[in-house]
Amino acid sequence: MKLSQTLGASFIALTLATSTYAADQSILVQSTTSTANSGLYDYLLPIFQDKTGIQVNVVAVGTGQAIKNAEMCDGDVLLVHAKAAEEKFVEAGFGTERTDLMYNDFVVVGPAADPAGLHGMTDIEGALRQISSSGALFASRGDDSGTHKKEQALWKAAGIDTAAASGQWYRETGSGMGATLNTGIGMGAYVLTDRATWISFDNKQDYTIQVEGDDDLFNQYGVIPVNPAKCPSVNVEGAKTFSDWLVSPEGQDAIAAYTINDQQLFFPNAPKN
Repeated sequence: MKLSQTLGASFIALTLATSTYAADQSILVQSTTSTANSGLYDYLLPIFQDKTGIQVNVVAVGTGQAIKNAEMCDGDVLLVHAKAAEEKFVEAGFGTERTDLMYNDFVVVGPAADPAGLHGMTDIEGALRQISSSGALFASRGDDSGTHKKEQALWKAAGIDTAAASGQWYRETGSGMGATLNTGIGMGAYVLTDRATWISFDNKQDYTIQVEGDDDLFNQYGVIPVNPAKCPSVNVEGAKTFSDWLVSPEGQDAIAAYTINDQQLFFPNAPKN
């Protein structure tokens, strides 16, 4: 079963390190279900470990929970996709520095029947208004993830109060991206998802992308080492090595090279030194 079909938070541990490396040659990354669901870490982390000998363990949860975990010193590196929340994390002293890492975009997927008549739309606010006015079902993650934060901002921009519609046409799953897609497809609901998870998702049935291409659907990821001034137990050297590698030309090339069915899932955009 693919990661995209697992329910709730997931834990990925790459156990490739040999006995040559001490226990401190490992780091914990607090990250998102979208990067895990896409299979990116399965591809990327063995490359990094082969180069450095550092084992990377990933806790994959919603961005909001990942940030809370890192604030509780449960992690060495934060890799998420909610820039405003990431900047607050750094401003509060929990992170040393935030760096743009990569991007893709969000899309709205829905059934072939397309009850709200969205197919081919490139205006996300207009599409959300059509969902609301038609009463077509929409499945939200409802979990304070980066995707949920983006979705809520889009509903607000569209002038729609989803709290008033909760439990009616607006359904909150409280789950990760793969689980929410499974639930949404099961009930015939529209779903906002990152494109990488959708490309790698196996249970599409008759679902297709209905809305895409709006600039407001841009999806930026950032990487932040946890600050040892707040969390003395942080593996400072390991965190810096991993973060520096991700934004290096080698790491950026590795991110760009990850594809499924000849489709690139993430587009590196770290600042060039």
